[in-house]
Order: sequence, then C-alpha cells, then structure tokens
Amino acid sequence: MKTLKWIVAAVLVVPLVAPRAAAGADGAVPAPLEVRYTQFTLPNGLHVILHEDHNVPKVSVNVWYHVGSSRERPGRTGFAHLFEHLMFMGSGHVKPGEFDTLLEAAGGDNNGSTETDRTNYWIDVPSNALELALFLESDRMGYLLDTMTPKTVDAQRDVVKNERRQSYENRPYGMAEIVLSELLFPESHPYHWPVIGYMSDLTAASYDDVVAFFKTYYAPSNASLVIAGDLDTAAARRLVERWFGDVKAGEPVTPQTWWPTCSRAARTPDSTSGSFTTCKSPRACRPGRPRVPWRRTSRSR
Repeated sequence: MKTLKWIVAAVLVVPLVAPRAAAGADGAVPAPLEVRYTQFTLPNGLHVILHEDHNVPKVSVNVWYHVGSSRERPGRTGFAHLFEHLMFMGSGHVKPGEFDTLLEAAGGDNNGSTETDRTNYWIDVPSNALELALFLESDRMGYLLDTMTPKTVDAQRDVVKNERRQSYENRPYGMAEIVLSELLFPESHPYHWPVIGYMSDLTAASYDDVVAFFKTYYAPSNASLVIAGDLDTAAARRLVERWFGDVKAGEPVTPQTWWPTCSRAARTPDSTSGSFTTCKSPRACRPGRPRVPWRRTSRSR
C-alpha cells in the first residue's frame, strides 16, 4: 500500500515540476507557441486560412460550414447530420463512390462530423494530391444538387436512422445525452433537440425540405476553408481560387440572436438503474458569452 501511495504521489508531482524543467537550465522561458498563417476571402465569401508546415509531406484540408443542428427547427431536425452523409454520395463531376476511391488511390483519408453550430469535412492527403482534395471539396460545395435525388436522400435517411438506433436507442446509457439536453434547454431552444435528430422528423422530411436546407447554408459565403501542411502558400492560393472561385456565393445567412438559457443542472434516471447529473458552466450564461453550452456530466449507480 505504501508503494502505491508513493507512485500516486509521484504522478501528481511530476506535472507540477515538468514546466519548470522545460524552462531550461539557465531559467530562460521558451518562446510562446506561434502558428503562422495567411488568410484571405474569395469574392464569393469563402474564408480561407493557409498554414505552411514542411515537417511531414502531407496536407490537411478542412472545410467548416457554419451550420449545425441549431439551425434546424422543431419538426424538421437532423438535417445537418443528414448532409454529413449526403456530401459523400457524389456531386456534379464526381460519380457516387468516387470520392473515397479517388482519395484512397492517392493515399488519402477523409471524414466529417456534425455539432450544434458547425459541420466540418476533412481530407488528409500527401502534399502532391492537394489539388485533388480541393477539386473534390469544391465540387460537392457547388454541385452536390446536380446528382442528389429523392432516392439518394431516402437511402441516407435510412442510414442515419440505423445510426441513431446503434449509437443511442440500443446502447447502454445511449439516450442519456439526448434526454439531458431536453431537460437543460426548453423546447424552443436550438440545443433542445439532438444533433442526429428525431426519428419522426427524419421520416417526415421531404426532398424539397432537404434541398432548401442545403441552398440556405452550404455556400462559400457560409464556410471556412483551412489548408495546413506541406504547401507553398502562393501556389495553394492559386489552387483555391481555381477550384472554389466559380462556386456561387449564396444568399447571406441571418445571424442567430438567441442566448443560452441559464438552468444549472438536470438529473435523469437511466434504464440500466444508473443516473446522470449534468450542469452547464456558469460562463455560458453570462451576457455576451459565446453560445456554447459547456457541460459537465457524471454518471452514478
């Protein structure tokens, strides 16, 4: 037991002394971390950030659309996450299935994710395949609707429903996150419903509803593009202008004006005889703070 106590004590002390050792024998404080970048905005509104790092012959391309589940409305939830799936199903100049096969053939990888206030899509490729990545991203940004059909939407709708069953409904403690958000935020609040949406809303959504959502939010004027890695800034900018310059800007997106509600905590029983307790950070409730409901969640039996 004594040995265990000494081990625990050592683990707790090392993080305290490590920063002092990092300062160097002469006591000099290391220079602060600095990430150099270049940013510009295309005429169509696309915000672009470029960062050179030649340590590894790779580049990472990340497109952030400033739309998430908070842009949905009651009765029509799950659209932002649905598009996370539809964006991989082909576009005007990319056949269904080619998005992945082209990248894999070049040694690349890709994925996406959806949250309450953003949806992002990333591609990692060898630096000599940067143009391929930009072609693919620009094509689905500007020409997704050229190939999207009601059949495509129905197929991915079913995929999302199965994902909800697997990740939430049939998973131990899976529904806790959904229920807690419902308890913490009133029905009118955009954080009340889950990112993945409700089953009834996914079923009720029409093809026209989905198209309208895309036309409203998936445009260069509502997106940011970050390219980081083994690149030449001037050359990368020319590629961005070439592939994204002809994508239509889209209509301006109306800013959201709501603020987080300030209920502090919620507790809900779980079907497996456990319980979850969660609270929003007080910082999220101060006037003028960002609309991010940071939460701390604990589970007990």
